[in-house]
Amino acid sequence: MVLYVLIAAITIVLACRVQTIENPQGDILMGYTTRQRAKSALCLVSVFVILTALASLRHEVGNDYGTYVVTCHEIFQRGYVVTEPGYNLVVRILYTLSGKEDYLLMFGVFGAAIVAIFLKVLKDQSDSFAWGFFIFMTFGLYYKSFNTVRYYFALAIATFALRYLIDINRQNLIKFFTLILFAATFHKSVLVVIPMYFLARVQWKRWALVLLAAFAALVGLFNKQIMDIALKLYPSYRNTVYIEEVHSIIEFAAPIAGCIFVLVICIICYEDAIKNRIDNRMYFNMNIMGMALYLSCYWLPLVTRFSYYLTTAQILLLPNIICSIRNPRKKKRVMVAVIIFCILYFMYFLKEADAVGVRVLPYKSWLFYDHRWLNQTDTF
Repeated sequence: MVLYVLIAAITIVLACRVQTIENPQGDILMGYTTRQRAKSALCLVSVFVILTALASLRHEVGNDYGTYVVTCHEIFQRGYVVTEPGYNLVVRILYTLSGKEDYLLMFGVFGAAIVAIFLKVLKDQSDSFAWGFFIFMTFGLYYKSFNTVRYYFALAIATFALRYLIDINRQNLIKFFTLILFAATFHKSVLVVIPMYFLARVQWKRWALVLLAAFAALVGLFNKQIMDIALKLYPSYRNTVYIEEVHSIIEFAAPIAGCIFVLVICIICYEDAIKNRIDNRMYFNMNIMGMALYLSCYWLPLVTRFSYYLTTAQILLLPNIICSIRNPRKKKRVMVAVIIFCILYFMYFLKEADAVGVRVLPYKSWLFYDHRWLNQTDTF
């Protein structure tokens, strides 16, 4: 736990030195801006290296670590697997280049890719890289990526693809669909973002909220049919303990609280940040949809797989809101509220990080294990 707090603190400090908006007087202060850009780039690279190293050096961290080791072995041996073809191809390429079943390399490559894409998202799509990164870390999104690397790789790509829905034209639509279809070759659940993101992109009227509430209530009445659809997307969950488990809404108290907090901030700052901005309005609608999904489908063991595609946009929405507030006093209050909530959220996440289904704590590194033992996939 201390390590995670330390990593978060160091990288957040570095992120605060990364520039988001170029100096408008760059032509006059060329030397100054050149130095600033160099420092900004160095800090950004440092953040990438630190986060990639932590993800790459982990051993048996994540509730599905062992499962991935066995799955990669089956992929390389041409056995039967339920994973998607894009992921299977990458594993075969990495194992072939390595000359052995090097699952440590696989985790390292995907860890680097996930971190790189999210940093790119925050750098290009957020009004403030520092605020976006602060929320990215304190909401536990980085540490959660130690689980289900295929899913978080698809999630990162889906979040990146949001940029092409802000200004909709033929070229951007082609880019959006290309990215989502590519991500689907690693985790096919990402296909659900196509209807969800386009629905969020539409400017909602008040009656749309009534329809959303009615739909959420209706979902509870057809949970069996919805479960059947979910199992078609996730056939590996069929006849497993995950389906037999009884879930309560309390399990999702933290993400629901996060959605409610963001909703309150959005309402308070609607005129400043939401009303006249297409991107923020889309993220705002996604937050409402994510909250509705949690509240109406908490009984669905796969609900987080779908809701994260909606709620991850919070790392873009909150920074954009903060930067859009014109009243200094109001802005300061919102900033304080965001800082306090994020710290409390991070503390709660760390408290639950060793629970079944998460298991990103305790952190262990393969640096302290016998490499000969690590190379024996049948250990798992």
